[in-house]
Amino acid sequence: MTSTRHDGDTWDLASSVGATATMAAAARAIATREDRSLIDDPFAEPLVRAVGIDLLTKLAAGEVPPGELVERVAIDVAKVRAKFYDDFFLEATKAGITQAVLLASGLDSRAYRLPWPAGTVVYEVDQPQVIEFKTRTLAELGAEPTADRRAVAVDLRDDWPAALRTAGFDSARPTAWSAEGLLGYLPPEAQDRLLDTITELSAPGSRVATESRPNPQPGDEDKTKESLHRISERWRAHNFDTDMVRLRYFGERNEAAPYLTGLGWVLHGLTIRELLSAHDLPLPEDDGLRMGGVRYVSGVLPG
Repeated sequence: MTSTRHDGDTWDLASSVGATATMAAAARAIATREDRSLIDDPFAEPLVRAVGIDLLTKLAAGEVPPGELVERVAIDVAKVRAKFYDDFFLEATKAGITQAVLLASGLDSRAYRLPWPAGTVVYEVDQPQVIEFKTRTLAELGAEPTADRRAVAVDLRDDWPAALRTAGFDSARPTAWSAEGLLGYLPPEAQDRLLDTITELSAPGSRVATESRPNPQPGDEDKTKESLHRISERWRAHNFDTDMVRLRYFGERNEAAPYLTGLGWVLHGLTIRELLSAHDLPLPEDDGLRMGGVRYVSGVLPG
């Protein structure tokens, strides 16, 4: 069963907000089978299989067609989102950045699948049970990191900067930061605190990438909740009980892009609609989840 999010709640990769990481990995597995020119994640399927949710395993393996369970737009967004963040990190390393931090890294496998230049250190930050599971599972698969991967097992609600420093992080060196698919699962004040902390830990020349969702207009969030309820009902019909509404924090918050700009970052970005269009992928007319206006932004902290 899914319970409402609250301060101090816990989860694993088969429950609550943790299951969204497994669902995202299942979408990446489907997307990889469809179009390796945008995403090539050979570890998505075996990681989903290891989590052990039968329905997600069958979806990831192609044994059950996505149909209405994984909407076409979710698969296409998985493609362009993966490419956006892959390109972000590769461009950062080409610019000479040798230190990357993936916040709430979940089942992401970039430390194992991207062609990182020699000497690159990749810090993966997530809850201890998530880090332990991914590290063990990929080792059992015989996978080896393509960078100096350093797992930082800490909840982002705790003193994660201290844990990051203990793992060798050097705030005097430029860093490439990602907060992928994360901010909507944080309360508004925690989002601001996270972005403040990233900025405080960033030397001049650092880079950041995340999503920036516009604040809702009247009635928008009711439509979003209705869409999420419909999605949850479809999953329940297949014996996977998850309440997507309860996993998010609703209400107004500071939009990430202008907030980061106010902290000194110079950003650029594209909306989901623009990213999909750039790759000849459609956004459905019924955008009940307000995905089309979400901006994928990246930028630099000037010296």
